[in-house]
Amino acid sequence: MAKAKKAAVNTKEKDNQEFFEALALMGQEKNIPVEYLVEKIKTAISLAVKKDPAGSEDSIVDIDPETKKFYVAMRKTAVKEIEDPTTEITLEDAVKYDSGAKEGDVVEIPLEPKKFGRIAAQAAKHVIRQGIREAEKGLLLEEYQSRQHDTVTATVLRSDPKRGSVTLEIGNSEAILPKSEQVPGEELRDGQKIRVYVVDVVNGEKGPRLMISRTHPGLVKRLFEMQVPEIYDGVVEIKAISREAGSRSKLAVMSRDENVDPVGACIGPKGARVSSIVEELGGEKIDVVPYSEDPVEFISAALSPATVLSVEIVDEELRSCRVTVPDHQLSLAIGNKGQNARLAAKLTGWKIDIRPESGFYGEDEEEPAEE
Repeated sequence: MAKAKKAAVNTKEKDNQEFFEALALMGQEKNIPVEYLVEKIKTAISLAVKKDPAGSEDSIVDIDPETKKFYVAMRKTAVKEIEDPTTEITLEDAVKYDSGAKEGDVVEIPLEPKKFGRIAAQAAKHVIRQGIREAEKGLLLEEYQSRQHDTVTATVLRSDPKRGSVTLEIGNSEAILPKSEQVPGEELRDGQKIRVYVVDVVNGEKGPRLMISRTHPGLVKRLFEMQVPEIYDGVVEIKAISREAGSRSKLAVMSRDENVDPVGACIGPKGARVSSIVEELGGEKIDVVPYSEDPVEFISAALSPATVLSVEIVDEELRSCRVTVPDHQLSLAIGNKGQNARLAAKLTGWKIDIRPESGFYGEDEEEPAEE
């Protein structure tokens, strides 16, 4: 009899050992804290005990991964005659679990999870599975939120010819890069590694989703922060960015140290820093200009590479100005299809009306660049 009891104890210990090993393995594979899994399993077992025909509303579930303790019991009141089997047990049966049990005492009845029954086991599996899914979603949301407003490296998985969207692999998950967030003219090949900017994280019914972009000005900003140590250290600050993805970007920078040239720091030795960013963006041109609190200086710099002769503030409240440039620089200042003037207006926040030095020819046809 003693041998049989010892064998039963050893079997139980072995079962417990296997359970905790499986629990630890599941936690590693799913990258979910074991403590979180334990709480979900305890809830599942409590529900299973409650749903079992011979179960009870009052149960004890003690699971301790450190001590490898796995104890499940239900509590019932000892009575002479049972009226409610979910809360009561006969005194005759109660003394089997507690030899000193008396009528009215609450007795703990140890349970083996294997004996919960098929329905209870299925309920437990469902709740555990659901708990794991919730935990995975929660951890994924935390991971995504930590990447918000940052750049991530993604691998192109496949393209949708109809919608024009591209599916990317980011870590262990997938994200959709819509056509509207792709750089015009850029062809993305399967297996290609690209950088994308995480604009937002949306937590929907199917779990968290990354809202990503290749056209957002934030992508240019983050690439400069990664390439320029002075920006990362806070010596040089990016004050404003305007961008027309795939074509041209303008970046306004200032230095907190008079000994550090902010434009030179961003361009790098022999243009190495800005060149690597241009390459990453598929040849997009980048103008780095010095920022100034003085609108006249800032507007003049923003119209680079054109030379500005004068800036006249027309209406400070409406933030509109008139800029004069040499005749031969007029087309350069305005840019192809007005792009240079448009980007300068977005960068500075001023409406810019560009005029030639020699007079007013073409002034009626020209429209001021909008912000």
